[in-house]
Amino acid sequence: MAIKRIFVEKKKGCDIEAKQLLADVRENLGVSALEDLRILVRYDVEGMKEVNFKIAEKTVFSEPPVDTIYSESFPVADDEVFFGMEYLPGQYDQRADSAMQCIQIIGGNYEALIACAKVFVLKGKLSVDDIEKIKNYCINPVDSREASMDKPETLKMNLSIPETVDTLTGFIDKSEKELLNMRADMGLAMSDADIIFCQQYFRDTEKRDPSITEIKVIDTYWSDHCRHTTFATNITDVKFEDGKYKKVIEDAYNLYLDLKKDLGRENKPQCLMDIAVMGMRALKAQGKLANFDESEEINACSIVVPVDIDGKTEDYLIMFKNETHNHPTEIEPFGGAATCIGGCIRDPLSGRSYVYQAMRVTGAGDPTVPIQDTIPGKLPQSKLVRSAAHGYSSYGNQIGLATGQVTEIYDEGYVAKRMEIGAVIAAAKKCDVIRERPAKGDLIILTGGRTGRDGCGGATGSSKEHNEDSILTCGAEVQKGNAPTERKIQRLFRNSEVSRMIKRCNDFGAGGVSVAIGELAEGLEINLDLVPKKYEGLDGTELAISESQERMAVVVDPRNVDKFIKFANEENLEAVVVAEVTDDRRLKMFWNGNDIVNISRDFLDTNGAAQYTKVTVSAPSEKPAPKKSAGNIKEMWLDNLSDLNVACQKGLSERFDSTIGAGTVLMPFGGKNQLTPVEAMAAKVPVLEGDTTTATLMSFGYNPKVAKWSPFHGALYAVIESVAKIVAAGGNYDSCRLTFQEYFERLGDTPERWGKPFSALLGALVAQMKLGTASIGGKDSMSGTFKDLDVPPTLVSFAVDVSDINTIISPEFKTIESAIVRLNTRYDENDLPDFNELIKNFKLVSKLIKEKKVIAASTIGQGGIAAAVSKMAFGNDIGAEINTNDLFNYSYGSFILEMPYDKETIDEILNGYNYEIIGETTENEVFKVNGETITIEDAKKTWFKPLEKIFPTKHYSSYDTSDISVKPFEIAIKKHTGRGIAAPRVFIPVFPGTNCEYDTKRAFEKAGAVADTLVISNLKKEWLVQSIDKMVEMINNSQIVMIPGGFSAGDEPEGSGKFIAAVFRNPKVKEATMNLLKNRDGLMLGICNGFQALIKLGLVPYGEIRDMEENAPTLTFNTIGRHVSCLADTKIISDKSPWLWNTAVGQVHRVAFSHGEGRFVADEATIKTLAENGQIATQYVNEHGVPTYDIKYNPNGSVYSIEGITSPDGRVLGKMGHSERIGNGVFTNVPGEKDQKIFLSGVEYFK
Repeated sequence: MAIKRIFVEKKKGCDIEAKQLLADVRENLGVSALEDLRILVRYDVEGMKEVNFKIAEKTVFSEPPVDTIYSESFPVADDEVFFGMEYLPGQYDQRADSAMQCIQIIGGNYEALIACAKVFVLKGKLSVDDIEKIKNYCINPVDSREASMDKPETLKMNLSIPETVDTLTGFIDKSEKELLNMRADMGLAMSDADIIFCQQYFRDTEKRDPSITEIKVIDTYWSDHCRHTTFATNITDVKFEDGKYKKVIEDAYNLYLDLKKDLGRENKPQCLMDIAVMGMRALKAQGKLANFDESEEINACSIVVPVDIDGKTEDYLIMFKNETHNHPTEIEPFGGAATCIGGCIRDPLSGRSYVYQAMRVTGAGDPTVPIQDTIPGKLPQSKLVRSAAHGYSSYGNQIGLATGQVTEIYDEGYVAKRMEIGAVIAAAKKCDVIRERPAKGDLIILTGGRTGRDGCGGATGSSKEHNEDSILTCGAEVQKGNAPTERKIQRLFRNSEVSRMIKRCNDFGAGGVSVAIGELAEGLEINLDLVPKKYEGLDGTELAISESQERMAVVVDPRNVDKFIKFANEENLEAVVVAEVTDDRRLKMFWNGNDIVNISRDFLDTNGAAQYTKVTVSAPSEKPAPKKSAGNIKEMWLDNLSDLNVACQKGLSERFDSTIGAGTVLMPFGGKNQLTPVEAMAAKVPVLEGDTTTATLMSFGYNPKVAKWSPFHGALYAVIESVAKIVAAGGNYDSCRLTFQEYFERLGDTPERWGKPFSALLGALVAQMKLGTASIGGKDSMSGTFKDLDVPPTLVSFAVDVSDINTIISPEFKTIESAIVRLNTRYDENDLPDFNELIKNFKLVSKLIKEKKVIAASTIGQGGIAAAVSKMAFGNDIGAEINTNDLFNYSYGSFILEMPYDKETIDEILNGYNYEIIGETTENEVFKVNGETITIEDAKKTWFKPLEKIFPTKHYSSYDTSDISVKPFEIAIKKHTGRGIAAPRVFIPVFPGTNCEYDTKRAFEKAGAVADTLVISNLKKEWLVQSIDKMVEMINNSQIVMIPGGFSAGDEPEGSGKFIAAVFRNPKVKEATMNLLKNRDGLMLGICNGFQALIKLGLVPYGEIRDMEENAPTLTFNTIGRHVSCLADTKIISDKSPWLWNTAVGQVHRVAFSHGEGRFVADEATIKTLAENGQIATQYVNEHGVPTYDIKYNPNGSVYSIEGITSPDGRVLGKMGHSERIGNGVFTNVPGEKDQKIFLSGVEYFK
């Protein structure tokens, strides 16, 4: 069957991506000759019938209202040139995959193949250099290549199927020189000593040459990434250079030695890892870590917490984890950052806990520097930071993970290598996590995604130093993420029946099968022939070390295998037995009938040859002089707000869904303006039944400016900062638990370089012991070097605490005429805090917050008091009058407190403490500082400006001021069915990419409905047929059909809701749906992704499933060209729909929004018809209740500010706002009525 080719181009006004790239190329690349730029998506399709292809053209590959289709070729003007870009063979392409899933539904054809490419059309008098510059900017050779414009004869991969793997003949007889040359030629990450150790083992113990697979597996298993070999290196000698801080650092080292002796570990080797865990060991021995949950299975940090559920308590495991993907993100930022959060999620997920909130902390060079200043072999910082943000947010948003805080740290050192950290919190009932040691005969099941070449060598790659060739040679090391598949694993493991079957579990991250399965038991026989593959042609070595994502290995009793696989299949997941536990302490891997790996566990567990080093702690330089608060205060205040590490990052943060799960306590930005950034994220513990008042808090601490003058102080301050932020949010210092992220330069054999992490860990140890709380986990990355450039000494401290939602506060000023108090912690001559005073202050702040005597609190970090007060004011436009001599310097452990009392009362409350009343909050929207005046508006504009071109908010952009008010429509009689159904049944289908089903089910059940979910399984043809039949049955047995939000098949192919629409166009499903609406008096609701599906189907605004026409209304990409997550005000315009009968026309609700394609578009005639029929349900409005195009209030740029519409009879409602994301203690730092009572109205319609 011949290949069919089409090109799809967004119509003018909808071509957001093209216009953004045009501006980017002209401004950042300096190609002023580029007059215009077009982007087309090319689809090559093979094996699809003509009739089905024609249907797919307008339902899968394009949308008539927003796209133009060209068959075989596309028009090109004389002054235009073009080039194509496609993924490298073997790289996962979500667009092509999702397109194939859609056409499988349309035609039932599981054999069809699709290949995608992106075509860029450039207009203007461009030189050859101009074109080449644009190509190089658009195509990252790590994962992509220039696409040929010739149509291929076939899309089938021409594969040579390997039969065996090579033996390294002569390995055991090589001379040392030959051996070391071989190590270099193979690109192995292991050391010279390691390869010599391997030779000795195979020569003396196995008495044979190894296979190439064995050497690759050992190299992976022993990599720094997997086995922390740098941290485990034996320290044989320690020297301290003379200087001001020598004694305090030496004292810290002696503290470590004393603790080591107290624990009876004085004869154990000294190493960085020992220092890193010493605080935990010592405090545990002192009985201060009572809730610490220890096990042989190491998935994530874990503590036992009593969780309140409807007034009763139940023990939960709270797990938290931080992960870096620095190397992958540096060379392929989208994929590297996506799999950073994907891998971070899988760690606690493998511990059978449900991940519900994430934090992202990154490090970058200045992204505002001109692209032409980029170092050869590096990606431009501006492209790196944007692509990484897109990758991380894309994955997190798709899987349905609320990201509570996003912070990017800017320092020139991160030009050496980017820092990409993801940190997550997860929870599970303690009784659902069964940890047992695997026994002989237990079976290992691989479930999740399939295996490909992506990620081969990732563990070893991230353990190496890199140079300018890395971007060209490391492509296979970068994994590709598939968030919808990981979402399925989350659902599977959240089933307690499944969780309790799992004896032990490992996720497939670094090292693939060799590590994920290889670590599960001491003796294993692994059959690589059974590992599911993305495509044929992989050899045994690739199958053994591929790091293809979204895979889990679980150990189960043989009696539970069939049951486990059945549950997995019901979640649309493959599950296959691939290994068996043995008792011979050997790791064996079989492929094509041969044992290509057969090595001793004792040898493997040595983690390689013992490594040794010496340490010299260089004297820290003098602490930089504090910034004086003298001179032109206004100018200094605004300059301070312009610092990249103080400036507004709202344009970055809004890309990340912060509200999914309906458990977010603190929005990332608080106040009525949503402009005061929080210092700690907070979320309710996710419970499937009932409600809870138990919440978790997480914060971080790190300042590269401190770490560069003294790694010791940098780490110590990082711990204090992280704990202080928890305290300022309402937590307690002594119940905090910590986890560290260490990121340092390649240490080599230079003692002075080793001195940096050594002294940093000592600083962190001092802070842990003084505060009585420990780091119970962490992650190290020791390859932050590019040629002669090094990352700054980095130890990021993450702090976690558990609190009651009623005692959590946020930093925005709440009221006028409150006192602004500085609570101080003194520092001594060695720049160390007075820990007694610090602890005293921590206790005081926690107490005053619980007593409601402090209503807003902030720590004093980068930018000092000036930055803290400014940000506290921005949220509610509350001014401040302050007088103090220290405005611009950090003071870790000190606080700014808002206290609604007079001076006399405060003096009484704070008697005996080191404090100063520095001012008060005011009604006037100004800062009066030491007699000078700065308007809040001027401060805001200055704060927004530095990163506006990198991460746009368009907060101050001009907009169309036309009157777009719609005449209100009030229904005369609200006639209920009168059927007396107290608990109507709701059908909620769960499609690949759906992520709001839990929130939606909870909202309906709280309103009194019986809510049923069904996973639509499509991995196999027979599964899809069964799903369709079950779906029809459930629609026929329900009164309501609800399509929840998410990312239908990843919002691909380039457009949301297409997969869902394809399912509902199935004749059986279509008939059942129309029967519900036309004959059975039923209702239908679609929110966000569900609204996108409804409008593509025609159910809104037409009330029937029909083909989409060119003039039909639709939802397309937000005008800002990115995902938007925020709360926005919507006004009830019509109560025609039964879904809105518990509201009144004119009411305004503040609703959660999170989408990339939420802009409603329609022509004037359609708008007029909808308005006249009362089908415009809701509009976005400003603070005065007026519909507007101002992006601050209309976040997606919808025409006529339309947020929701209905069918002609009102039975079907589609809306973008997540009305299901409501609950007690949710979004507490943003005022406004959040509950539209939509679900209650739908339920009451049937009473």
